[in-house]
Amino acid sequence: MISNFTNSLELLEVAQKEQLYKKLLLQLKKDFELANVPINIPLDISPQELKSTIHEKIYFLIVEKFDKYLNLLYVVDISEKEVKKIAPTDAVDIASDVSFLLLKREWQKVWFKNKYSS
Repeated sequence: MISNFTNSLELLEVAQKEQLYKKLLLQLKKDFELANVPINIPLDISPQELKSTIHEKIYFLIVEKFDKYLNLLYVVDISEKEVKKIAPTDAVDIASDVSFLLLKREWQKVWFKNKYSS
């Protein structure tokens, strides 16, 4: 069930309801590693903590390591068109919007793998 989520917590709650939350965490860890961006995501992390952790990491990357931020967007496969739709406000708000895009894309990957794997 791919939905039009309004925020990150709603997405994470659906992932838990669909029993795909752990797979989502593993996908996040995998893609952050592929992008060579270290992140600590324990498998027992709550949705609220996960949202905060990703937001903080994205904010740090935007402010301190922009090249790694761009690489992460590439590895996760976030649409450039979607990123360009984000209103240029302050870095905290941009990081929040990008975190949501990242979670939506990772959810798509997990949901499609689950639905179409044999």
